[in-house]
Amino acid sequence: MIQMIEKKYISEKEFQLIPVTQDVRDFVEASGIQNGVVFVITSHTTSGIIVNENLDCLYTDIEETLERLIPTNFPYVHSHFLPSYGATGGNAPGHLKSILSGNHCVMPIKDGKIQCGFAQDIYFAEFDGPQVRRIFIQVMGD
Repeated sequence: MIQMIEKKYISEKEFQLIPVTQDVRDFVEASGIQNGVVFVITSHTTSGIIVNENLDCLYTDIEETLERLIPTNFPYVHSHFLPSYGATGGNAPGHLKSILSGNHCVMPIKDGKIQCGFAQDIYFAEFDGPQVRRIFIQVMGD
C-alpha cells in the first residue's frame, strides 16, 4: 500500500529549521501501515530535509557552518537577470546549501511507528525564506 500527503509550512526567516517529525508520526500512524518506509521530500530547490538532534546549540552550529561554507555575501554567478523568471536570481546560497542537506529523508516503519533514533528529529530546512513551502510525506508498506 502507498499513501501520500502534502503539508504546507511558512518559514519566517532566511534560514530556519522547522520540525516536522510529529507531522510524519501522525501521518504514519493514520495510514495504518505497520511495516515499511516513510519518505519526507521537499519540492523546492532552495530548501532541504535534514535529520538531527533538537538542540538550540546544534541549530546555531548548523546555521553558522553552512554560512562559513556558503557565505551569503559572495559574488555568485546566479545573481543576474533570469529571463525565464523575469527577475534577478539572488538565491544561489539557498540552492547550494540545499545540495549539502539533500531534499529528502527515509525512515523505517515498524509496528506502525517511525523508527527514529533516541535523539533524531526530522526538519524542513529553509535556506531562502521567508516563504510558503510544501513537503510530501509518502508511506509504503503493508
